[in-house]
Amino acid sequence: MAEIVIRNLRKDFGAFNAVKSSSFTIADGEFFMLLGPSGCGKTTTLRMMAGLELPTSGEIYIDGEEVGMKPASQRDIAFVFQMFALYPHMNVGKNISYPLISQGMPRAEVKQKVAEVARILGIENILNRPVGGLSGGDRQRVALGRAIVRNPKAFFMDEPLGALDAEFREHMAEELRALHDRMGATTVYVTHDQLEAMQMGDKIVVMNHGVVEQFGVPQQIYDWPATRFVAEFIGSPPMNFLDFQGRVDAGAEKVMLGDSGFAVPRQQDGASGDLTLGVRPEHVRLSDAAPYRGEIVAAEYLGTTQIITLDTAFGRVKARTPSHEVVRVGDRTGLEFDARTLSIFDAGTGRALVSDANREALAHG
Repeated sequence: MAEIVIRNLRKDFGAFNAVKSSSFTIADGEFFMLLGPSGCGKTTTLRMMAGLELPTSGEIYIDGEEVGMKPASQRDIAFVFQMFALYPHMNVGKNISYPLISQGMPRAEVKQKVAEVARILGIENILNRPVGGLSGGDRQRVALGRAIVRNPKAFFMDEPLGALDAEFREHMAEELRALHDRMGATTVYVTHDQLEAMQMGDKIVVMNHGVVEQFGVPQQIYDWPATRFVAEFIGSPPMNFLDFQGRVDAGAEKVMLGDSGFAVPRQQDGASGDLTLGVRPEHVRLSDAAPYRGEIVAAEYLGTTQIITLDTAFGRVKARTPSHEVVRVGDRTGLEFDARTLSIFDAGTGRALVSDANREALAHG
């Protein structure tokens, strides 16, 4: 397997800039997620890494070799597409064996490798069946089998579970992660589904409008978003935002929203003007004694928890609380925030201010 290094990667389609100077490193054996909304540049980035698109500028290294201008056939990678791209006139075994046969591998060795891959994927019993009548899950396994049978340096996957229904998609995500762990493969996986990315990924790049907004491990990205976009895109419900005008000095451990003061992690950055205080719903607690108050406008029951929506003087707030906590729409209550988890964003740039708590996460942001 191989380390993959991306340096200042850029792709223009005429006047449209699809990917803007992206840089990141994928460690050998890592399950790496390219995450973002439709049109953010994640699939274009993957296609450049695979050799299906040539970059306008920048460098792509696979296993130490610069491959940016080499065709896909010279990169020793395997690509799994969303729509499977199987050969309909071949049965399952022939679909899996095709890459090996096209390379001139001896028939006995091909048979051995196909049998090994079929055992790993649990499809030994369908090797002689035509692919046309297979379920979506089995078709996905066949597509994976055709990719892994060559033992390439890296696997590239473009939303491979996107065509599956929600229940089976979750099951296949677990299987795919388990397969990765058994093989120790370097895998780059494109998705727009934040839950899929958090569930499967060792590292995540979050992209928006062709820009890498943040790069890091899932917990860092969730707990300490580098930008307001990341804070909104990751999490369900997303982070709460309270917009205010004020000043935060380097070394500050408190911010004022009107007459209410909130303890925050010690700030390393200073900023003034339009600012935003960010807090995750699970870090909001309802307390009659708290001076910052809001009116309950909705309560959504989710089994063990509930989502309480409140209107406050500086914006709408959602709180995730235990479902046994009794609330009534129309009541006013105080709100307390977990001081250790708060982020402050510069409203003009959208970027988070660096604090003692988030400095490690933002070093990759």
